[in-house]
Amino acid sequence: MLQQDWIWGLIGGLMIGSAGALFLLMNGRIMGASGIIGGLVDGSGRGNWGERLAFLAGLVLFPPVLAGLYQTVDTRLTDNVWLLAAAGLLVGFGTRLANGCTSGHGVCGISRLSWRGLAATMVYIAAGGVIVLLFRHWLGVI
Repeated sequence: MLQQDWIWGLIGGLMIGSAGALFLLMNGRIMGASGIIGGLVDGSGRGNWGERLAFLAGLVLFPPVLAGLYQTVDTRLTDNVWLLAAAGLLVGFGTRLANGCTSGHGVCGISRLSWRGLAATMVYIAAGGVIVLLFRHWLGVI
């Protein structure tokens, strides 16, 4: 029987790409989650706070709605809460350092043929590979 994990990845990718294109067409702005969240946190997004909150609500509330469609998925996520917290902080730091996240650079930036988006995405992928190599294969932490 054919594994269906790749199908879910394809569907998710199509949904994210479509959402990014729709966001750009409707708002004239790039759909980057870090920028949307950052505008709420630093107050620069006061003019469209409702739109930003709706976007974030969709990010948080839509997965539980779809949870009934999924079987148990082994994410191989660690139970080490400190490691998860450190990973989250490092992702946040990297996002601020790169002036955007994977949805802004990887999905929207590359689709617009942005050199900055391509460079940031290559750095994200390379850093992720190094981290997996280090923490999973050498240290055995995850």
